Amino acid sequence: CCRVVFMDRLHYKHSLMAKQAEQIHHLIKTLLLKSASPYQSFTWRQFASDGSDRQFFRCETDRQVRFIIILPAKLLPAAMAEANASFAIGRHLHELDIPVPKPYAFDEHNGALLFEDLGNILLYDMANGAANHEEIITIYRQAVECLATFQIKGRKNFNPNWCWDTRHYDRKLMLERESHYFSREFCQRYMHLSLDNELEKEFVDLAVRISLEPADYLLHRDYQSRNLMMVNGCPYIIDFQGARLGPLAYDLASLLNDPYMNLTEQVKDELAAHYISSISQYIRINSSKFMAGYYHIALQRNLQVLGAYAYLTLTKKKQKFAQYIIPATHNLVSLLTQKLSGSYPKLEALSQKILAKLIMHPPPEKLY
Repeated sequence: CCRVVFMDRLHYKHSLMAKQAEQIHHLIKTLLLKSASPYQSFTWRQFASDGSDRQFFRCETDRQVRFIIILPAKLLPAAMAEANASFAIGRHLHELDIPVPKPYAFDEHNGALLFEDLGNILLYDMANGAANHEEIITIYRQAVECLATFQIKGRKNFNPNWCWDTRHYDRKLMLERESHYFSREFCQRYMHLSLDNELEKEFVDLAVRISLEPADYLLHRDYQSRNLMMVNGCPYIIDFQGARLGPLAYDLASLLNDPYMNLTEQVKDELAAHYISSISQYIRINSSKFMAGYYHIALQRNLQVLGAYAYLTLTKKKQKFAQYIIPATHNLVSLLTQKLSGSYPKLEALSQKILAKLIMHPPPEKLY
């Protein structure tokens, strides 16, 4: 009896998988027809993403043309809005000759997207394989120049109605989606810490300080080494569906303080100077004022990153992100004890306490 039940369940599972595969095949065929791509046959396979809940597939036609297919996250209420944003923003950027994968087709019924396949090489991979300091600097200079183009050129005729999440990076977002994310997911759930009530005042002070920065530029909000593809040695931007309007320094801080790479302070300073030189080709910028605001924005981004890594590790069970928590905490302590020393004393003391606890009791290796 048990064997019969087991076989019935196995047969049901295989039938379900076959049905899903047939649906995906039909969906890809529909997208290829929408894109007017000539083909007689095609093959496809699913591949894993980093932190996204969306589904990703690679497709290759008999004419050796390759595409990426993205299906919306099933459990995300705003999944269709996110898919719409991805296509609209991608088309906008591509039409401006900003290096992004070409958007070929969008199925408005189910939110499926067809993009150009840029290959498998991330900036993360290329920088990790660099032979020396100068090679890393060369790779990152290109990423910095690409960022300046995205922020200024991409702002032209950008329609905030395309944004699926929020139109602007503002105080509400900073507090609810970054500072409180950090305190709830990282401090309380991951680190099991009780927090000082006065910490909220510092979160508000930080948001107010950042609000003083000009914020009418195009913001990617996750511009880092694993969201830049390298094609013939040049960076291409992916995962831009969360773009909105915001301050210049946020994306630069995301890139330079990326825990995946853990750049040295010397490299960060050199690249920040190169960014100012690059952005100055488009707009006038006061370098000292920009850098003064940059460190506060870098702190805000760091809070978001730690909240995200804790959430992905504990809630999403994507335990590979645990290995980046200690590097991200080192970045947090460095910012608060050096560039921003004395500006946020409660947060500074908390960060040092967290780092000491992590060093004494690091995440178990099985999480990695």
